[in-house]
Formats: sequence, C-alpha cells, structure tokens
Amino acid sequence: MTDLLYTDLAKLIQTWGVDLGFQQIGITDTEPGKHEHHLKRWLEQGFQGEMKYMSQHGIKRSRPAELIPGTLRVISVRMDYLPRDDKILETLGARQIGYVSRYALGRDYHKVLRSRLKKLEDKIESFLVDHGIEGFAARVFTDSAPVLEKALAEKSGLGWIGKNTLLLNKEAGSWFFLGEIFTNIPLPINQHEVTNRCGSCRACMDICPTHAIVAPYQLDARLCISYQTIENRGDIPEKLRSLMGNRIFGCDDCQVVCPWNRYASATGEGDFSPRHGLEDSELLQLFAWSEDEFLKKTEGSAIRRTGYSGWLRNISVALGNADYDPSILTALEQKLDKVNEMVAGHIEWAIIQQRAKFTQTT
Repeated sequence: MTDLLYTDLAKLIQTWGVDLGFQQIGITDTEPGKHEHHLKRWLEQGFQGEMKYMSQHGIKRSRPAELIPGTLRVISVRMDYLPRDDKILETLGARQIGYVSRYALGRDYHKVLRSRLKKLEDKIESFLVDHGIEGFAARVFTDSAPVLEKALAEKSGLGWIGKNTLLLNKEAGSWFFLGEIFTNIPLPINQHEVTNRCGSCRACMDICPTHAIVAPYQLDARLCISYQTIENRGDIPEKLRSLMGNRIFGCDDCQVVCPWNRYASATGEGDFSPRHGLEDSELLQLFAWSEDEFLKKTEGSAIRRTGYSGWLRNISVALGNADYDPSILTALEQKLDKVNEMVAGHIEWAIIQQRAKFTQTT
C-alpha cells in the first residue's frame, strides 16, 4: 500500500511541478556514479581557481546522503529562462553595448526557484500528512550549496552533460536553471538511459573566446569569462582581457552556438524578463552608474554578486575592447582617480587600448 502511495505521490509531484512553473521534473537516488571521479580529477587539476567552496565540503558534494543525512531521493527540476525576442548575436557584435549573460537579466534565479521548490515541498508534506505518514524531511537547493546539480539532473533524466559541461536537453537545449529537493522518502526513481547526443560536434569548444573548454567535458574555470567577471574578486589576467570583448557579466557563447539550443523555448516566467534595459545598454551609460545606482538597479539581481568594483572593472575592460571613441577615453580618464587600486589598474589598461586604437586610425 505504501509503495502505491509513493507512486501516486511521484505522479502528483510531476503535476504540481508543472503548475509551479517548472518545465520538467525527475527523481533519482543518491549514488554519485562516475561524477564523483570527475569532480576529484577537476579539483586536482586546480580548474576551480579561487572558488575554494568547491572543495571545502570534500566528498559530500557528490554524496547527498552525507551532505544531508537520511537523504534517499533527489527531486530535480528545470525552469527555462531565455528572454523572448532576444538579440544575442546583435548585442555581442555591438562593441559599444555591454553583454550580460541572459540568466542574469531578470530577478535572481536563486530567489525564484527556491520559492517554487519550497511550495513543492509543502505540497509533498501536506500529501503525506493527509495520508498519515510522519517523519518527512526535505531541503531545497538551487546552485546554493555543495551539490552536483548537473550530475543529479542527468541521473534523474533531465538531459545529459555536454562538452561545454552544461546540462543539455534534446527538446529544450540548455537555457534553463536547475534546482533540487533532497528528501528522505523512498519515491520511485525515473528509469532511463542517459544518452549523450553531442557526437563529434565541438562548436562550443571552438567558439569559446578564451578556450576555457580545454577538452571535451572539461572546463578550466580560471580561463572562463563567467568566472573572471563574476567569481574573481581581483585582477583579470591581462592575457584574457582583449578576448573578453563586451562581455561584462558572464558569457553565453557556448550556448549560443550549441545546435541543441535551436529547440530552446523562450521563458514565460515574468520574473526572468530583462530589467533596466540591461539586455542592450551602452557601456558608457553603465560605466557612469554611481554605487547607489548600481545597488538600486541590481536589487534582487544575480549581478549583485560581482559587486560595484567588479562591475566597474568588467566594464573598463569592455571599454578598452570597444572601437576608439573620444568619449570613452574621456570617461575612463575622469573615473581613474575615483576608484580603488584594482579598478584603476583595469582603467589604465583600457586607456592604453583606446589610445593605441586612436593611433591606428590616424
């Protein structure tokens, strides 16, 4: 009787999940499989850079039952986030416009997914209480704890991990967020075969501006523009600056060229709609923001993670990469004595780039 109850609950979780705005839900066990070995090797190679939190929890990151004792199942979900009518290629090609990774244009996804996952957890608990089952325990995650969420999503049937290390889905590409519920109830797991459909394609590897995908399924975060513009709190290596183009927060190139993203759907989630025109704002306009403006216009946004200094640093690099414009040079020079030493170093680099371009045009 209890097994039938959990089977019914698993079906309801699918229905409730869709009602809450998730596009797909899968259920898996807690065995790490091959992914634990991959994590160990990745850390041993130092590909995590300064992201010390990647190794702080040791093997718990790949073992849900050790991270949260009593965990038997993981409910994985995905939610689309690609904005409607987005002109990604046009923005990347406009050197005076700042490119912000599409996941960060709207409300912080951590807040959106966590809220929906909590509602799903509440529905599960109410169902169990109504059927006289006690002792339910659960915890929700969304890129906020030491969890191998892509590996768990792959095991639960949401897709496969591609050569760019992102989760790919044959019907939805990769423009989606992931979230999880760890729980102690023995739900039936999704039975499926994980089929990797990348084949001989290497479009993501070839397009990466900094060649951060050092081998199929291996990303050196230290070379990744997303890491440098978001996680790195210090100087961006000079050898990478000219390769960053106008990317001021994150990078989507490996998703843009992925053939599977021809099947991606635009999000219907209003919280992920672009705010403050950040999908195509001019670099000089963004560079002129005061710290108060930055804090106000990034309230509730993932962009807050980079901080104001990181924001100015990233935009300085992009301005250095822009075509020569006397107004850019003026803005850089005027800002130079109003920022900290770290940002000033990047502004000085940008000034040198702009002056060199002026020389080349005369």
